[in-house]
Amino acid sequence: MAVNAYILIQTEVGKAAAVAREIGALEGVMSAEDVTGPYDVIVRAEAPTMDELGKLVVAKVQAVDGITRTLTCPVVHL
Repeated sequence: MAVNAYILIQTEVGKAAAVAREIGALEGVMSAEDVTGPYDVIVRAEAPTMDELGKLVVAKVQAVDGITRTLTCPVVHL
Protein backbone atom coordinates (compact mmCIF):
# COMPACT_ATOMS: atom_id res chain seq x y z
CA MET A 1 0.00 0.00 0.00
CA ALA A 2 1.29 3.47 -0.87
CA VAL A 3 2.26 5.96 1.83
CA ASN A 4 0.43 9.30 1.78
CA ALA A 5 1.47 12.41 3.67
CA TYR A 6 0.76 16.08 4.10
CA ILE A 7 3.83 18.28 3.98
CA LEU A 8 3.41 21.64 5.73
CA ILE A 9 5.82 24.24 4.41
CA GLN A 10 6.98 27.64 5.60
CA THR A 11 8.54 29.88 2.96
CA GLU A 12 10.40 33.14 2.69
CA VAL A 13 8.12 36.18 2.45
CA GLY A 14 6.52 36.43 -0.99
CA LYS A 15 7.66 32.98 -2.17
CA ALA A 16 4.59 30.83 -1.36
CA ALA A 17 2.99 30.87 -4.83
CA ALA A 18 6.26 30.08 -6.62
CA VAL A 19 7.09 27.30 -4.15
CA ALA A 20 3.62 25.75 -4.57
CA ARG A 21 3.94 25.83 -8.38
CA GLU A 22 7.39 24.24 -8.39
CA ILE A 23 6.50 21.54 -5.87
CA GLY A 24 3.22 20.81 -7.66
CA ALA A 25 5.24 19.69 -10.70
CA LEU A 26 7.25 17.08 -8.76
CA GLU A 27 6.57 13.38 -9.30
CA GLY A 28 4.74 12.00 -6.27
CA VAL A 29 3.04 15.28 -5.41
CA MET A 30 -0.74 15.02 -5.68
CA SER A 31 -1.45 18.68 -4.86
CA ALA A 32 0.34 21.79 -3.62
CA GLU A 33 -1.70 24.75 -2.39
CA ASP A 34 -0.60 28.08 -1.00
CA VAL A 35 -2.57 28.85 2.16
CA THR A 36 -2.75 31.37 5.00
CA GLY A 37 -1.89 30.70 8.62
CA PRO A 38 1.28 29.41 10.27
CA TYR A 39 2.24 27.52 7.08
CA ASP A 40 2.44 28.98 3.58
CA VAL A 41 2.05 25.85 1.43
CA ILE A 42 0.37 22.51 2.11
CA VAL A 43 1.32 19.56 -0.07
CA ARG A 44 -0.32 16.16 -0.43
CA ALA A 45 2.24 13.57 -1.50
CA GLU A 46 2.27 9.84 -2.22
CA ALA A 47 5.15 7.35 -2.40
CA PRO A 48 5.41 3.57 -2.57
CA THR A 49 7.21 3.30 0.80
CA MET A 50 8.10 5.45 3.80
CA ASP A 51 11.72 5.49 2.61
CA GLU A 52 10.66 6.79 -0.80
CA LEU A 53 8.52 9.45 0.89
CA GLY A 54 11.56 10.54 2.90
CA LYS A 55 13.64 10.76 -0.27
CA LEU A 56 10.93 12.86 -1.94
CA VAL A 57 10.86 15.30 0.97
CA VAL A 58 14.60 15.57 1.56
CA ALA A 59 15.95 15.36 -1.99
CA LYS A 60 13.22 17.13 -3.95
CA VAL A 61 10.82 19.19 -1.82
CA GLN A 62 13.42 20.69 0.53
CA ALA A 63 15.64 21.53 -2.45
CA VAL A 64 13.07 24.05 -3.76
CA ASP A 65 14.32 27.62 -3.41
CA GLY A 66 12.43 29.74 -0.89
CA ILE A 67 11.56 27.03 1.65
CA THR A 68 12.59 27.73 5.24
CA ARG A 69 10.98 24.77 7.07
CA THR A 70 8.94 21.63 6.39
CA LEU A 71 6.85 19.36 8.61
CA THR A 72 5.85 15.99 7.16
CA CYS A 73 2.67 14.34 8.48
CA PRO A 74 2.21 10.77 7.20
CA VAL A 75 -1.41 9.63 6.91
CA VAL A 76 -2.29 6.66 9.14
CA HIS A 77 -5.21 4.29 8.78
CA LEU A 78 -6.44 3.36 12.26
